[in-house]
Amino acid sequence: MAIDRSRRAALFLEPAWAMAGVVSLAACLSPRAPEFPPGLRGQEPAVALEVRDTAGWRAALAEARPGAVILLAPGVYAGGASLANLRSSQEHPLRIASLDPEHPATVRGGGCGLQLTDVNHVEIADLVFEGQSGNGLNIDDGGTPESASSHVVLRRITVRDVGPRGNCDGIKLSGVVDFRVEDCVVERWGSAGSAIDMVGCRNGVIERSRFEHGPEARNANGVQAKGGSRDIAIRRSRFVDAGSRAINVGGSTGLQFFRPALETWQGPRFEAKDVVVEGNTFLGSDAPIAWVGIDGSRVRFNTIYRPRRWVLRLLQETRAEGFVPARGGVFEDNLVVFAADELRGGGLNVGDGTNPGSLGFARNLWTCVDQPERSRELVRLPSEDAGGRFGLDPQFLDAPAGDLRLAPGSPAAGVGAEALPP
Repeated sequence: MAIDRSRRAALFLEPAWAMAGVVSLAACLSPRAPEFPPGLRGQEPAVALEVRDTAGWRAALAEARPGAVILLAPGVYAGGASLANLRSSQEHPLRIASLDPEHPATVRGGGCGLQLTDVNHVEIADLVFEGQSGNGLNIDDGGTPESASSHVVLRRITVRDVGPRGNCDGIKLSGVVDFRVEDCVVERWGSAGSAIDMVGCRNGVIERSRFEHGPEARNANGVQAKGGSRDIAIRRSRFVDAGSRAINVGGSTGLQFFRPALETWQGPRFEAKDVVVEGNTFLGSDAPIAWVGIDGSRVRFNTIYRPRRWVLRLLQETRAEGFVPARGGVFEDNLVVFAADELRGGGLNVGDGTNPGSLGFARNLWTCVDQPERSRELVRLPSEDAGGRFGLDPQFLDAPAGDLRLAPGSPAAGVGAEALPP
């Protein structure tokens, strides 16, 4: 699919204020420049490329330059697309989105729906990825941590039905820094994969998103941050049976995959450090939160309902020299509702090689839904929950239907997801 060369040169090289032209790939020239989808407005780009078929989609990626906007018309596009080594800027990011956000384009099939390698300042919005045999969306540094992919924004992305067997992820981020994942949905990923898997990622935010798998996915995770990941916030999102560990803070990473490379590592080694989990709602999962090989993490203002085994796990899976024992987790201002016959080990699973004495608990509300009078007895922690409360009915609006909002006057006001400060 060729682009008119004279127009292409002008469109890519003229300043953004000069022109916001639309090039149609696949004989679909639009009579007017499409409006940019919500969240992509701002400085006008050098060129907008409207595509309507898979060949046009591939050609647009091959021609992409800083400042371009690639707009996919409603329809289905074959997966397996890729883009590498695009160095955009804050003033001229690459934007990829659906032409009509109300009828988002679908990228279907392929080993990976879309792979971006060694890119920066890229925004992707309002697309559906489904039916990939590997990962739905893959963004990485090409195995060269010194040139990390950076300043990546994912908005209103839906990923569903990938895998379905094995270590297949909805969204895979390897060596990505300064990123945001906003208002996304991931449903039914690989049986041993993650909805979002981060390896060696830094300075990222995942918020206002939904992750739902199924109670049978006992080897999967929801969101995972490992391999030297740090300074990540996971907030205001919803996890419904999102794998055995709904959020795996840390994990088990092959030593060759850490970022930065372990031979250049300064200071104590860790799988994850300074990961904040706040304002989220969890339904089901064996353990909503797992701290695995961490060096500090804060879990606060979350609502946790009916975990199948534990509320928390503290584990050490990476045992190589120089790694800290899992330590420094803080669990505070959370609302936890459990059933007596579902809770194991007092709600906390502690593995060997960890430092449970370093954990802190404060101001949490713990309630056994079927035996509230036993709530304090059933919760066993390695240290006192300072200011913790036990056995109070949180008065959810409709817990059986999954509505965990609180009724007016609830004694649980001040804790849980609704109480997260702005």
